[in-house]
Amino acid sequence: MRIAQLAPISESVPPVRYGGTERVVATLTEELVRRKHQVTLFASGDSATSACLVPVVEQAVWHQPLPHADSALLLGVALGKLARVIHEFDIVHNHVGYLAYPLARLAPCPVVTTLHGRLDLPELAPVYREFTDVPLVSISYAQRRPEPNALWVATIQHGIDLSQHTFNARPGAYLAFLGRISYDKGLDTAIRVARRAGLPLKIAARMPLPDRRDPEVRKDWQYYEQVVQPLLDGPGMEMVGEVGGADKNAFLGNAAALLFPIRWPEPFGLVMPEALASGTPVLALRAGSVPEVVEDGVSGFICQNEDELVQAVARIPQLDRARCRLEAERRFCSHMMADRYEALYARLIGDSHPHAAPAFPEVGAVVLKVAPRDGGAEARTSRDQAEDRHGSPESGDHPNRTLVR
Repeated sequence: MRIAQLAPISESVPPVRYGGTERVVATLTEELVRRKHQVTLFASGDSATSACLVPVVEQAVWHQPLPHADSALLLGVALGKLARVIHEFDIVHNHVGYLAYPLARLAPCPVVTTLHGRLDLPELAPVYREFTDVPLVSISYAQRRPEPNALWVATIQHGIDLSQHTFNARPGAYLAFLGRISYDKGLDTAIRVARRAGLPLKIAARMPLPDRRDPEVRKDWQYYEQVVQPLLDGPGMEMVGEVGGADKNAFLGNAAALLFPIRWPEPFGLVMPEALASGTPVLALRAGSVPEVVEDGVSGFICQNEDELVQAVARIPQLDRARCRLEAERRFCSHMMADRYEALYARLIGDSHPHAAPAFPEVGAVVLKVAPRDGGAEARTSRDQAEDRHGSPESGDHPNRTLVR
């Protein structure tokens, strides 16, 4: 297949350190190239890829000196470059969200969008009322809930390159926090939990962005300066900064557990499977995708509040690190993610031709098949099990949707 990958331009692909979306795009792109597809990556010029790179900007926006260029304007450039050559592709995979939806409606080939962010913001509602014909991929069933009537064609969980994560059966005696400094990520909760549990906390955090003209950036700085900084005084708290590559592998693998005390509807949370791949269990608050990634009592503990997180720290020895690694291999490997996207691409390309065979059912989280109506344990997928636990992601019928019924 001739595949275009349209990536964000705030960070390089792959990112040097922090950048979950860009890391997923890089992992998927490399796997598709390995499978002999003709892949073109539209990304920043400082990206590194085996695909054909079309540089949208010379340097990723977050790598540029202040004042940063407007990312929305530069994404307009990316869409313009793609529009010039879109007739050369069998399918376009969009990772930049709604800015590409008008192009998707007019394109001569299918344009499928994987959504990497939250959908519960009120300002997004008019977008999804208008673009009910644009095929979307969710990265968790929880992510879909605010927009149940969008044209969801698949839920495909992120995959990671397991070769970059070394299993460690004998970790150190510290807790780990990895993420950006933001109220939503709950670093202050992680600090209090570690202190109450009597364990050191190592913090691999991306500081708020430097451009304080942005109101969201100002909020992050206020959170850091007014809430987090005062909690860092005293023993046991170590800020190690952003980590990537071998440093991240060691940071996660040597931790007794990863703390993931989020306060927002996390669409996926790539650091959770990355920790599991090292054998490190996840102690998380129940929000967003957490119950779809962590199996409570097996690969970690899912808690309701801070007190339960403190209690969970004492229960870490009950968890089998080898089983954590097995969960990552079984559910979150890059090959599995690429399998699902390949199947989805083929389905959408087939549907776009007038003499195509009938459409497949929705590409689910694990398999592409219709489960027999007479059931049986062997016919059940992880989607079925997820719906048992969390309820079906679907709400009503959609005239353009093909679903397993």
